Amino acid sequence: MTYPIHGACQCGGVTYQLLSEPKMFVACHCKECQKLSTSAFSITAVVDASQVAFQGEMVEWRRPADSGNVSAAKFCPTCGNRIYHFNPEQPEKIKLKPANLSDTSIIKPTAHIWVSQKQDWYTIPEGVAVYDGQL
Repeated sequence: MTYPIHGACQCGGVTYQLLSEPKMFVACHCKECQKLSTSAFSITAVVDASQVAFQGEMVEWRRPADSGNVSAAKFCPTCGNRIYHFNPEQPEKIKLKPANLSDTSIIKPTAHIWVSQKQDWYTIPEGVAVYDGQL
């Protein structure tokens, strides 16, 4: 894969360049991610914030996480697409929502988390790490 890879929200109001390979891809099965994705799980690419260059206006939303931390999200104010999540206490690490990359062939989750809340109809592929809760 050649970097950078470009990404954009649905309306194109927020664009970005992913400058290097993510540290990991995770599929989260928690109920909040099911609501976010309107599917069985949400995909996250864990990256260093310094490895993504964003353009465009984003707004922020926050909620308390089960861990006691704050789960914050940045999204496009026009189309509502989530761009990334982060913990305000660790702004150097972000959880990019990679489905809006121009090349999604890099998305290969190596871990599934919060499988204790997984939809019964979804079968996790063999060979990936599985966690009942947070990683």
